[in-house]
Amino acid sequence: MKSITIIGGGIIGLCSAYYLQREGHQVTIIDASDLTGGASFVNAGYISPSHFIPLSAPGIISKGIKWMMDPSSPFYVKPRLDPEFLRWAWYFKRSANTKKVEQAIPVLKDINLLSRELFEEMKESKDLHFHYERKGLLMCYKTEKAGEEEWEVGQRGIKEGLYVHQLNSKEVRTIEPNVKLNIKGAVYYESDAHMTPGVFMKEMMRYLKSNGVDICSNERVEDLKVSNREITKIITNKRSIFSDEVILAAGSWSPLISRKVGLRMPLQAGKGYRINVFRDTKITVPAILCEAKVAVTPMKGFTRFAGTMEIGGINHEIRPNRVNAIANAASNYYHDLHINEDEKKEAQCGLRPCTPDGLPYIGKSSKCKNLTIATGHAMLGWSLGPATGKMVSEIVSEKKTTLDIEPFHPERRF
Repeated sequence: MKSITIIGGGIIGLCSAYYLQREGHQVTIIDASDLTGGASFVNAGYISPSHFIPLSAPGIISKGIKWMMDPSSPFYVKPRLDPEFLRWAWYFKRSANTKKVEQAIPVLKDINLLSRELFEEMKESKDLHFHYERKGLLMCYKTEKAGEEEWEVGQRGIKEGLYVHQLNSKEVRTIEPNVKLNIKGAVYYESDAHMTPGVFMKEMMRYLKSNGVDICSNERVEDLKVSNREITKIITNKRSIFSDEVILAAGSWSPLISRKVGLRMPLQAGKGYRINVFRDTKITVPAILCEAKVAVTPMKGFTRFAGTMEIGGINHEIRPNRVNAIANAASNYYHDLHINEDEKKEAQCGLRPCTPDGLPYIGKSSKCKNLTIATGHAMLGWSLGPATGKMVSEIVSEKKTTLDIEPFHPERRF
């Protein structure tokens, strides 16, 4: 048995703790926040094998330049003279090519499918009680061009073994009969599932605490002491912690901590927003509104509308134009659905840690032999939580990992 400290109490940190404690390790989680908000609470709740194309896909650079002129665009990069941002942007540009994307597709598909299987195992175990539904995902489009682009991706999904269908608007109504969608059609992925993130997070924390995991909120890492390529002490704003192993799962804050041991991980925070609507929208099947890049999820007791990717550093500023863009998209795609001002005022945001090539960082660091990295999941953090946690546990327990982790190496070349 090892003593393990996990830095970060989001979905990745909690799932890592879940599998580590099942292996018999003594686990402590520390997080700088109060563990009630952030990306793990405000995300769309998708388990998404359909999302096998990384953000750094061919054409995204030209789209990004065009979208930079639009303050309500779904993808925005704020230019700034910051060396870490410029380094990340250069690697992102180098990754946005067909060869890199082709290499990433099977990797992302396999880890998503593994994670879906593990979520279902958790549900069936009865140890955790949470909302989970497997109703697939509708990629809804309003224009022929968007439909062609989505079906091209869908056909690639079929080649990868996923069940994907192209539907016209009438066929969509057979899947989602109680709402009026203003669309030409949709690409339907049977593979996907959805959850209510806040319910799962609270339930997982309850389970971990009842099984001996120490969860410490409002505790910030200030320094890491290293000797002979090993972290010997974690210094926080409250105490010093001595552990056999350290897991870095601090999301967008991970590079700030990794630098303390000399590890520079290219990673940028990507802000996303969400609006919760507690009225009955009659929406029962998750959908992505393609042209607007807005995710719609029927959750336990409400419907969530989420979207935007704003690369602008670590900040939690709520930009009204972004919120309005999500609300407007809902009205444009769903007849008779209007998100009111009170609902928009309650909008929240979260920061998603984005790597240059769209693959997360999972694995040991060469800088410290007792440091395991688990971050950089971008928009797939929720989807990949269990798979990452399981592989973190296998790494620490010195077992063969379920998947090949070489593509996720924290110090890979871009």
